[in-house]
Amino acid sequence: MDFVRAQSAGFCMGVSLALRKLDEVIEKKKVPGDIYILGSIIHNPQVVREYSGKGVITVNAPEEIPTGSIVVIRAHGITRQTQQNLTERGIYVIDATCPKVKDACLLIDRNTRDGRVLLLFGEASHPEVKCLLSYAAGETIVFDNLQDCQKQQLDGCKQYCLAAQTTQDRVVFDEISSYLKALKHIDVTVLHTICDATKKRQGEAIKLAEEVDFFIVAGGYNSSNTRRLAQVIESHGTQAIHVETVDELPLEKLKQYKKIGLTAGASTPRKIVDEIQAKLESL
Repeated sequence: MDFVRAQSAGFCMGVSLALRKLDEVIEKKKVPGDIYILGSIIHNPQVVREYSGKGVITVNAPEEIPTGSIVVIRAHGITRQTQQNLTERGIYVIDATCPKVKDACLLIDRNTRDGRVLLLFGEASHPEVKCLLSYAAGETIVFDNLQDCQKQQLDGCKQYCLAAQTTQDRVVFDEISSYLKALKHIDVTVLHTICDATKKRQGEAIKLAEEVDFFIVAGGYNSSNTRRLAQVIESHGTQAIHVETVDELPLEKLKQYKKIGLTAGASTPRKIVDEIQAKLESL
């Protein structure tokens, strides 16, 4: 059995930056009070547990953060209203939002001030999507695939702009963009908000999928970009499995394949990818 590891597997720039900021806060804490994260700093349970051991408290609601505390904004961002509320309550805010997400927020802000309706390709329940929506000046519509987009009753008297969650499938986004542009009665501006790292990671996985018999995708089950990597690979005809850690590998099943691909989501630590590689090498 042989295997190949994607060069881009593991942390992206935004995740690395968020964790570096959190590490700096832990090391050089300049104000009293506990350190909080509103939602997981990144979507990886192993990393969240590691920081919990360092005293970082993860909460699900802003009301759980006491006045005078420190809060580090997660890589996915939070709504602009929540961030303003935290500041007004006297909470010391450290913004570790991924720069790509922040750029998408500002792009949406600029392009909806004239009344354009935001069409957002993304997962409605995802924290990044909630963050992006909060920067739209007016009406918003969210959908997570081309079929849902086609079901929308778009008004020819309104103007629209199309954007995407930064980790969405770029191929599907292009299909949605082409569909909307083909509607002669609709005025739509397309905002290119999918992160370059996401495009590169997905493109690399698609290319490797043509060379291997089976693919392993490592990352948190709550990580949308990791789940999407597995979906993109399988959509190109190669079977894939999504695992969080090396202990979840189906070792006996893997032995039947001649060549296996290995990649990982943008929030997957290098250590986890290395452990999976070592196990594959041992086979």
